Amino acid sequence: MNYVQLGRTGLHCAAVSFGGIPIQRSDAANTRAVVDALERYGMNYIDTARGYTVSEEYLGAALEGRRDKFLLASKSMVRDYEGMKRDVGISLSNLRTDYIDVYQLHNLPLKDFDQAFGPQGAYRALAEAKAEGKIGHIGVTAHSADALRKIVEEYSDRIETVMFPYNIVENQGEEILRLAREKGMGTIAMKPLAGGNLDDWKLALRYVAASDAIDISIPGMGSPEEVERNATAAEDLSPLTEQELEQCQAIRKELGSQFCRRCGYCAPCTVGIDIPNNFLMANYLRKYDLADWARGRYAGLAHHAGECVECGACESRCPYQLPIREMLKGVAAEFGY
Repeated sequence: MNYVQLGRTGLHCAAVSFGGIPIQRSDAANTRAVVDALERYGMNYIDTARGYTVSEEYLGAALEGRRDKFLLASKSMVRDYEGMKRDVGISLSNLRTDYIDVYQLHNLPLKDFDQAFGPQGAYRALAEAKAEGKIGHIGVTAHSADALRKIVEEYSDRIETVMFPYNIVENQGEEILRLAREKGMGTIAMKPLAGGNLDDWKLALRYVAASDAIDISIPGMGSPEEVERNATAAEDLSPLTEQELEQCQAIRKELGSQFCRRCGYCAPCTVGIDIPNNFLMANYLRKYDLADWARGRYAGLAHHAGECVECGACESRCPYQLPIREMLKGVAAEFGY
């Protein structure tokens, strides 16, 4: 495993580490098997969140007796002082530890900066927790390039790490991520596989590692097999060849910018549609020689794209501002319902 220093934190992290979103679709036994694999392959940085339902709890149970072998990161979407103070305490309890290495303001948009960094804001609670030794470093995650720029240009004296989408088809934050590194901030790539839309994970992870914008990437992993797959890819993080760069360009042309990253922030749908899985089945229908399989899997979903009532609740929650209602119409047209 290749290890790098995460900005000025002094933390030495596996260049390809663990994203905990998929754990919420898992169970306790599988989570322990995933952590076993992480330990075996040396993937020492674990990222989770208060918003990932059972992820913190399952990981906390799996980490008992080996907490010292891992660096833990979590995050909360609350913006006020009391709420963040409470959430840090819950994270510590769930993870069964007395300290968390990195705690992050989760998905911070421009409109929330004044509250989060104000006198009664969440940052104050994190600064206190750091002074008390409950957390080691303070970070921010963002999905908007404008929010990322504001963090790096105006808050680099207080924020030690930034997490932002970065992959073959999403490099809109590249310039500002380079500036973050120049300022000594640790840079973390979320969605290095574009939410599962990139099939060649070796190429995808090497692309991120070869950039001069990112310290570590954290692909989501929900099984020991996925850990092994990504660990194998991490053994070779050599620069991309000209042919591979051309391949990346072809992927960008194919996917464009309007695609679902399967982050799940759009949920819950008011009529029960599993929006990411509807899009996933459409991807299988379009991209692979799996039309019959995709139609069968789509038929087995509890609710289908054609049931959308166009309330727009999902779009108000999507961090990528996707036109979900129009995209669901496209899925319904392809499958016929």
